Amino acid sequence: MQSLEVERLFSGLIGAEYDMLKLICPAVVEVSQKVGDTFATWQAGTPLTVFELGCGTGITSLSLLRARDDIKLTSIDNEPTMLEQAKQHLAHWIDTGQLRLIETDALSGLKALPDESVDVVASGYVTHNFLQGYRTQVLQEIFRVLKPGGAFINGDLYALDDTLEHTRLIQEEVKFWFKAFGEIKRYDLLEQWIVHLFSDESSDHIMRLESSLVCMKEIGFSPVNVLYREGINSLLVAEKPKQ
Repeated sequence: MQSLEVERLFSGLIGAEYDMLKLICPAVVEVSQKVGDTFATWQAGTPLTVFELGCGTGITSLSLLRARDDIKLTSIDNEPTMLEQAKQHLAHWIDTGQLRLIETDALSGLKALPDESVDVVASGYVTHNFLQGYRTQVLQEIFRVLKPGGAFINGDLYALDDTLEHTRLIQEEVKFWFKAFGEIKRYDLLEQWIVHLFSDESSDHIMRLESSLVCMKEIGFSPVNVLYREGINSLLVAEKPKQ
Protein backbone atom coordinates (compact mmCIF):
# COMPACT_ATOMS: atom_id res chain seq x y z
CA MET A 1 0.00 0.00 0.00
CA GLN A 2 1.33 3.41 -0.96
CA SER A 3 2.45 5.63 1.91
CA LEU A 4 0.26 8.67 2.49
CA GLU A 5 2.75 10.45 4.72
CA VAL A 6 3.21 14.15 4.11
CA GLU A 7 6.21 15.09 1.99
CA ARG A 8 8.38 18.17 2.54
CA LEU A 9 9.55 19.11 -0.96
CA PHE A 10 10.39 22.79 -0.45
CA SER A 11 12.35 22.82 2.77
CA GLY A 12 15.70 23.62 1.20
CA LEU A 13 17.14 26.08 -1.28
CA ILE A 14 14.26 26.07 -3.76
CA GLY A 15 11.86 26.97 -0.95
CA ALA A 16 14.07 29.78 0.33
CA GLU A 17 14.36 31.18 -3.21
CA TYR A 18 11.02 30.05 -4.58
CA ASP A 19 10.45 33.31 -6.45
CA MET A 20 13.21 32.17 -8.83
CA LEU A 21 10.61 29.76 -10.23
CA LYS A 22 9.24 32.71 -12.19
CA LEU A 23 12.51 32.77 -14.10
CA ILE A 24 12.24 29.19 -15.36
CA CYS A 25 8.44 28.89 -15.49
CA PRO A 26 6.79 32.23 -16.33
CA ALA A 27 3.49 30.36 -16.72
CA VAL A 28 3.28 30.13 -12.91
CA VAL A 29 2.35 33.80 -12.67
CA GLU A 30 0.05 33.64 -15.71
CA VAL A 31 -1.90 30.58 -14.57
CA SER A 32 -2.06 31.83 -10.97
CA GLN A 33 -3.61 35.02 -12.31
CA LYS A 34 -6.11 32.92 -14.27
CA VAL A 35 -7.14 31.29 -11.00
CA GLY A 36 -7.92 34.77 -9.68
CA ASP A 37 -9.67 35.83 -12.89
CA THR A 38 -11.90 32.75 -12.76
CA PHE A 39 -12.63 33.32 -9.10
CA ALA A 40 -13.47 36.99 -9.71
CA THR A 41 -16.74 36.10 -11.44
CA TRP A 42 -17.65 33.04 -9.37
CA GLN A 43 -21.00 33.59 -7.67
CA ALA A 44 -20.54 37.34 -8.15
CA GLY A 45 -22.23 39.46 -5.52
CA THR A 46 -22.11 36.78 -2.82
CA PRO A 47 -19.47 36.99 -0.04
CA LEU A 48 -17.37 33.84 -0.22
CA THR A 49 -15.40 31.66 2.16
CA VAL A 50 -12.26 30.48 0.38
CA PHE A 51 -9.69 27.85 1.35
CA GLU A 52 -6.35 27.79 -0.47
CA LEU A 53 -4.09 24.75 -0.58
CA GLY A 54 -0.35 25.31 -0.50
CA CYS A 55 -0.08 29.09 -0.64
CA GLY A 56 3.71 28.99 -0.97
CA THR A 57 5.04 32.55 -1.13
CA GLY A 58 1.59 33.91 -1.94
CA ILE A 59 1.51 34.11 -5.75
CA THR A 60 -1.96 32.59 -6.15
CA SER A 61 -3.15 34.06 -2.84
CA LEU A 62 -2.46 37.52 -4.22
CA SER A 63 -4.48 36.84 -7.37
CA LEU A 64 -7.43 35.72 -5.21
CA LEU A 65 -7.27 38.69 -2.86
CA ARG A 66 -6.99 41.19 -5.70
CA ALA A 67 -9.86 39.56 -7.59
CA ARG A 68 -12.53 40.70 -5.12
CA ASP A 69 -12.85 42.19 -1.68
CA ASP A 70 -15.84 40.19 -0.43
CA ILE A 71 -13.93 37.09 0.62
CA LYS A 72 -12.44 35.53 3.71
CA LEU A 73 -9.37 33.57 2.67
CA THR A 74 -7.63 30.89 4.69
CA SER A 75 -4.37 29.76 3.10
CA ILE A 76 -2.30 26.82 4.28
CA ASP A 77 1.18 25.49 3.64
CA ASN A 78 3.34 22.94 5.45
CA GLU A 79 6.63 24.73 4.76
CA PRO A 80 7.56 27.40 7.36
CA THR A 81 10.07 28.96 4.94
CA MET A 82 7.35 29.55 2.37
CA LEU A 83 4.86 30.85 4.93
CA GLU A 84 7.32 33.42 6.21
CA GLN A 85 7.66 34.79 2.68
CA ALA A 86 3.88 34.80 2.26
CA LYS A 87 3.50 36.77 5.51
CA GLN A 88 5.78 39.47 4.11
CA HIS A 89 4.18 39.56 0.65
CA LEU A 90 0.59 39.58 1.98
CA ALA A 91 1.00 41.66 5.14
CA HIS A 92 -1.70 44.15 4.10
CA TRP A 93 -4.43 41.51 3.85
CA ILE A 94 -3.32 39.83 7.07
CA ASP A 95 -3.56 43.16 8.87
CA THR A 96 -7.08 43.80 7.55
CA GLY A 97 -8.21 40.37 8.72
CA GLN A 98 -9.12 39.25 5.21
CA LEU A 99 -6.38 36.58 5.13
CA ARG A 100 -5.38 33.93 7.63
CA LEU A 101 -2.26 31.78 7.15
CA ILE A 102 -1.97 28.36 8.78
CA GLU A 103 0.98 25.97 8.87
CA THR A 104 -0.39 22.55 8.01
CA ASP A 105 -0.48 20.10 5.13
CA ALA A 106 -3.36 19.96 2.66
CA LEU A 107 -5.03 16.81 3.95
CA SER A 108 -4.83 17.77 7.62
CA GLY A 109 -6.07 21.28 6.87
CA LEU A 110 -9.07 20.01 4.94
CA LYS A 111 -9.93 17.35 7.53
CA ALA A 112 -10.16 20.09 10.15
CA LEU A 113 -13.02 21.75 8.25
CA PRO A 114 -16.72 20.94 8.75
CA ASP A 115 -18.79 19.40 5.95
CA GLU A 116 -20.06 21.86 3.33
CA SER A 117 -18.36 24.86 4.96
CA VAL A 118 -16.40 26.37 2.06
CA ASP A 119 -17.56 28.11 -1.12
CA VAL A 120 -14.32 27.72 -3.08
CA VAL A 121 -11.15 25.67 -2.67
CA ALA A 122 -8.33 27.09 -4.79
CA SER A 123 -4.74 26.19 -5.49
CA GLY A 124 -1.89 27.00 -7.82
CA TYR A 125 0.85 24.51 -8.71
CA VAL A 126 0.29 22.38 -5.61
CA THR A 127 -1.53 19.10 -6.21
CA HIS A 128 0.98 17.76 -8.75
CA ASN A 129 3.47 17.56 -5.87
CA PHE A 130 1.35 15.03 -3.97
CA LEU A 131 1.72 11.28 -3.98
CA GLN A 132 -1.11 9.66 -5.95
CA GLY A 133 -2.95 8.19 -2.96
CA TYR A 134 -2.57 11.35 -0.90
CA ARG A 135 -3.87 13.42 -3.83
CA THR A 136 -7.00 11.27 -4.13
CA GLN A 137 -7.73 11.73 -0.43
CA VAL A 138 -7.25 15.49 -0.80
CA LEU A 139 -9.76 15.58 -3.68
CA GLN A 140 -12.25 13.57 -1.62
CA GLU A 141 -11.87 16.00 1.27
CA ILE A 142 -12.27 19.00 -1.06
CA PHE A 143 -15.57 17.55 -2.26
CA ARG A 144 -16.70 17.00 1.33
CA VAL A 145 -15.95 20.53 2.57
CA LEU A 146 -17.41 22.35 -0.45
CA LYS A 147 -20.91 23.67 -0.21
CA PRO A 148 -23.30 22.43 -2.92
CA GLY A 149 -22.62 24.65 -5.93
CA GLY A 150 -19.07 25.31 -4.73
CA ALA A 151 -15.95 24.79 -6.82
CA PHE A 152 -12.37 23.61 -6.78
CA ILE A 153 -10.35 26.02 -8.95
CA ASN A 154 -6.94 24.56 -9.70
CA GLY A 155 -4.11 25.92 -11.81
CA ASP A 156 -1.46 23.24 -12.07
CA LEU A 157 0.80 20.95 -14.09
CA TYR A 158 -1.31 18.24 -15.71
CA ALA A 159 0.91 15.85 -17.65
CA LEU A 160 0.00 15.05 -21.24
CA ASP A 161 -1.64 11.69 -21.78
CA ASP A 162 0.54 11.36 -24.90
CA THR A 163 3.68 10.22 -23.08
CA LEU A 164 6.03 10.82 -26.01
CA GLU A 165 4.87 14.40 -26.46
CA HIS A 166 4.97 14.93 -22.72
CA THR A 167 8.58 13.74 -22.59
CA ARG A 168 9.48 16.09 -25.45
CA LEU A 169 7.98 19.05 -23.57
CA ILE A 170 9.86 18.17 -20.39
CA GLN A 171 13.13 17.89 -22.33
CA GLU A 172 12.58 21.34 -23.82
CA GLU A 173 11.79 22.70 -20.37
CA VAL A 174 15.02 21.32 -18.91
CA LYS A 175 17.03 22.85 -21.77
CA PHE A 176 15.48 26.21 -20.91
CA TRP A 177 16.36 25.75 -17.24
CA PHE A 178 20.02 25.20 -18.13
CA LYS A 179 20.02 28.38 -20.20
CA ALA A 180 18.19 30.51 -17.62
CA PHE A 181 20.18 29.40 -14.58
CA GLY A 182 23.42 29.25 -16.57
CA GLU A 183 23.14 32.91 -17.50
CA ILE A 184 23.07 33.89 -13.83
CA LYS A 185 25.44 31.10 -12.77
CA ARG A 186 22.98 29.53 -10.31
CA TYR A 187 23.85 25.91 -10.89
CA ASP A 188 22.98 25.18 -7.26
CA LEU A 189 19.34 26.05 -7.96
CA LEU A 190 19.43 24.21 -11.26
CA GLU A 191 20.49 21.05 -9.44
CA GLN A 192 17.69 21.38 -6.88
CA TRP A 193 14.96 22.00 -9.47
CA ILE A 194 16.08 19.03 -11.57
CA VAL A 195 15.98 16.81 -8.48
CA HIS A 196 12.48 18.13 -7.83
CA LEU A 197 11.49 17.42 -11.44
CA PHE A 198 12.45 13.76 -11.00
CA SER A 199 9.95 13.65 -8.14
CA ASP A 200 7.22 15.30 -10.23
CA GLU A 201 7.76 12.87 -13.10
CA SER A 202 7.90 9.73 -10.99
CA SER A 203 5.08 7.21 -11.31
CA ASP A 204 4.09 7.83 -7.68
CA HIS A 205 3.53 11.53 -8.31
CA ILE A 206 2.82 12.32 -11.96
CA MET A 207 -0.62 13.86 -12.46
CA ARG A 208 -1.96 13.09 -15.94
CA LEU A 209 -4.95 15.01 -17.21
CA GLU A 210 -7.36 12.28 -18.30
CA SER A 211 -6.95 10.13 -15.19
CA SER A 212 -7.34 13.26 -13.04
CA LEU A 213 -10.61 14.16 -14.74
CA VAL A 214 -11.88 10.60 -14.28
CA CYS A 215 -10.92 10.62 -10.60
CA MET A 216 -12.71 13.90 -9.91
CA LYS A 217 -15.86 12.74 -11.69
CA GLU A 218 -15.83 9.45 -9.77
CA ILE A 219 -15.63 11.39 -6.51
CA GLY A 220 -18.75 13.31 -7.54
CA PHE A 221 -17.56 16.57 -9.11
CA SER A 222 -19.73 17.65 -12.04
CA PRO A 223 -19.06 19.36 -14.29
CA VAL A 224 -15.27 19.30 -14.47
CA ASN A 225 -14.02 21.76 -17.09
CA VAL A 226 -10.56 22.51 -18.46
CA LEU A 227 -10.65 26.26 -18.99
CA TYR A 228 -7.05 26.67 -20.12
CA ARG A 229 -4.27 24.40 -21.31
CA GLU A 230 -0.90 25.36 -22.75
CA GLY A 231 1.50 22.45 -22.73
CA ILE A 232 1.24 20.98 -19.25
CA ASN A 233 0.10 24.24 -17.64
CA SER A 234 -3.64 23.98 -17.08
CA LEU A 235 -6.60 25.52 -15.30
CA LEU A 236 -9.44 23.24 -14.13
CA VAL A 237 -12.71 24.02 -12.41
CA ALA A 238 -14.46 21.11 -10.70
CA GLU A 239 -17.91 21.89 -9.32
CA LYS A 240 -19.86 20.20 -6.54
CA PRO A 241 -23.40 19.75 -7.85
CA LYS A 242 -26.18 21.79 -6.28
CA GLN A 243 -28.65 19.77 -4.28
